[in-house]
Amino acid sequence: MIDKDLAILYRVETKVLNQAVKRNSDRFPEDFMFQLTSQESEDLSRSQFVTLKKGQNIKYSPYVFTEQGVAMLSSVLKSKRAIQVNIQIMRTFTKIREMIISNKELRLKIEAMEKKYDNKFHEVFSVIKRLLIAQVKDSSKITTKKIGFKIK
Repeated sequence: MIDKDLAILYRVETKVLNQAVKRNSDRFPEDFMFQLTSQESEDLSRSQFVTLKKGQNIKYSPYVFTEQGVAMLSSVLKSKRAIQVNIQIMRTFTKIREMIISNKELRLKIEAMEKKYDNKFHEVFSVIKRLLIAQVKDSSKITTKKIGFKIK
């Protein structure tokens, strides 16, 4: 999650959130938090339709927090709001993980069924194909009467 979005959730300024993180930098290794490159920041700004006043630039690239980084924020931001937000974010991450796992299980079940029933479906499709070929051969034997006036 991006620092700005987290700051909104925690109801603090982005600057305050980032200061708290910097004061506790030893709690945020690279796999918990990282800073976007200037190119990534520009791309993000364009994708979010951020409009800056004339002459303004993005001064600092935003920080991005991983799931572990978000969890660590609860030890840095000590308000009741921070605790409640962290609980909700962690529940969301858990739900997402459960959805990914259940989708993987579903995909594996479907693949197993395909393997199990592949031969039977192959037989069905080959019969359908033979019927279609036979139908085409039969329809070519049918003579049709021409419609319209006969001119002598």
